[in-house]
Amino acid sequence: MGMTLGLLAVRYGCELRGDPDSVVDRVATLTSAGPGAIGFLANPVYRSQLADTQATAVILGTADADNCPVAVLIAQEPYAVYARVAADLHPSPPLRPGIHASAVLGNVACVPASCQIGPGAVLGDGVSLGERVSIGASTVVGEGVEIGADTRISAGVVIYVGVRLGSRCLIHSGAVIGADGFGFARERDGSQIKVPQIGGVVIGDDVEIGACTTIDRGALGDTFIADGVKLDNQIQVGHNVRIGAHTVIAGQAGVSGSTTIGARCTIGGRVAIAGHLVIADDVVIGGGTGVPGSILTAGVYAGGGTPADTLQRWRKNMVRFGQLDEIARRLRAVEKRINRDS
Repeated sequence: MGMTLGLLAVRYGCELRGDPDSVVDRVATLTSAGPGAIGFLANPVYRSQLADTQATAVILGTADADNCPVAVLIAQEPYAVYARVAADLHPSPPLRPGIHASAVLGNVACVPASCQIGPGAVLGDGVSLGERVSIGASTVVGEGVEIGADTRISAGVVIYVGVRLGSRCLIHSGAVIGADGFGFARERDGSQIKVPQIGGVVIGDDVEIGACTTIDRGALGDTFIADGVKLDNQIQVGHNVRIGAHTVIAGQAGVSGSTTIGARCTIGGRVAIAGHLVIADDVVIGGGTGVPGSILTAGVYAGGGTPADTLQRWRKNMVRFGQLDEIARRLRAVEKRINRDS
């Protein structure tokens, strides 16, 4: 079902230059868009595609509006507006309330009639679901799990005992929430004794967890994921980690146990964060960076992976790396002295 440009402009606070009665019914790239499609320009890399677009309209910023040959919706944050328009024009499949005949339900605490339980899903004793929760095919929900209203669990997810999920969450296939954390005590003979992981996992509202991401349960207290956190695919979150509100973590990142990450952080792919650290609010960490110590000041940090080396030499080189500015300053002073004396 299409929407008029006038309606979109009012709904999302955009300046419209064009016919408010024009209708768009889908989103598309600048190069593939045709009549009825709406595109967007947020990255200047694609600015050259603007002049030839066949879209009905384009969402963009003020700086590019005069160069667009079609109607425009001018927004302060074009990509954010595009995301909302895309959700309007391409909504998620509608919920089909009911419990599939092949689903297995224990002595559940609460499954409202508005919920959808897919084929082969298993719900343990004491599970409590909010209104309009969707449980995908072959998903397993352990005993006592609580899931808030309008949360969608995709096929093949495993949610262990003692997990609480908030409202409007989206959990993608293959995610495992609440598995044991990696906790072992070493004996004198080198053998390992498993440390019981008796905590849980608490996940806030509006959280998205990507495919095959794992979030370990706490060893004693809970692992905690705050409201609005977005986790990409194939991320490892260790036991007792705490992630602050609206933090975003890209794929293949790993967060070791008992580390606290602040609010509104952006963590790139393949970032490796050691355990028992504190990351401040509003920190950005570039992809491939290793984080061996706490970051207590907001800002942008990077340290792409260096080639593997012996630990002793790597440590020495890292110390020298931190001294490069001082060495360069001293070298310049020596060069000036030599030039002056020659």
